[in-house]
Amino acid sequence: MAPQTEIPVAANVLGTIGTVFWCVQLIPQIWTNYRTKSTTGLPGTMMFLWALCGVPFGVYAIAQNFNIPIQVQPQAFMTLCLVGWAQILIYGSKWPTWKATVLALIVACVFAGVEAALIFTLRPLYEAGNETPVRVIGIIAAILLAAGLLPPYAEMYKRHGRVVGINWIFLSMDWSGAFFSLMAVVTQNTFDVLGGVLYIICAFLELGIFASHLIWLVRTRSIRKQLKKDGKTFDDLLGEYEKRGESWKWAERDLDLGGLKFWARKDKKGEEEEGEGEIEQRDLEKQDVGNSAADAVGRQRDGALDSKMAMAEAHNQNGNAEDTDASTPTMVDGENKAVGRT
Repeated sequence: MAPQTEIPVAANVLGTIGTVFWCVQLIPQIWTNYRTKSTTGLPGTMMFLWALCGVPFGVYAIAQNFNIPIQVQPQAFMTLCLVGWAQILIYGSKWPTWKATVLALIVACVFAGVEAALIFTLRPLYEAGNETPVRVIGIIAAILLAAGLLPPYAEMYKRHGRVVGINWIFLSMDWSGAFFSLMAVVTQNTFDVLGGVLYIICAFLELGIFASHLIWLVRTRSIRKQLKKDGKTFDDLLGEYEKRGESWKWAERDLDLGGLKFWARKDKKGEEEEGEGEIEQRDLEKQDVGNSAADAVGRQRDGALDSKMAMAEAHNQNGNAEDTDASTPTMVDGENKAVGRT
């Protein structure tokens, strides 16, 4: 498909609305992460793949000569995604702030350099009539965008459909950005299939996230109603079952995504530290048991020694008594003899 030569006013207006949404949609999520100092439920893989998606997405939009707002859109989207990814490194994986910031800046520079190189390389080919390279770039962008929305589905499966850690204002604005951008592509003189697919995939998968949490709310309404009367939350009840070590229908499923979290160095270290702590605890327990046994043996030895001392003392007292008894007749006999002589 040849690049757009004339952009209708409607396409520019709709594209601008979509760009505004996609330029600020992650701000509520970023603020929530900062305020709670937590990114639980927000997959780092999602943020990274979305940031990576901005590279082919931007190349495709510029090569196709889309309206200016849509050309700016991937750059803003990429920047906000990298900010969110850095927060996940800081709050989720416990990276130092400076290290996560430096890494995010390096990744941003690499992404920008790759995008610029692809634009200068592929745009002349596309304008010359060779559409294949740009079409491949568009397909890669669509795949990355869809792949970025799959990790939240894994988190929802883990929690039986419940959505945790994702700001609903962010999700609503993101869906709106995809919708208005799709309408901008539709109102252009020529509908671009791959450009439309990008926005359709995003809107469809985000609707699935809304639907999943809504279904969870319906399924747990009676439990949450009773918890509200008791002054508790759903997380409080989950914590109680976990503390007691009991299984529950709504307990979180075990889902190991460690292979995808290639940056979660600190989590692994934390697990090792936790294992070391358990070993130390067991050693302390063994030491306490040993000390208790030693104390018991010591007390038993002391008791035996006390018994021996008591027996010796009793034996000495008996010996003294016998000696007294033996000396008494001698004195009497001596007295009797003295009386006789008298």
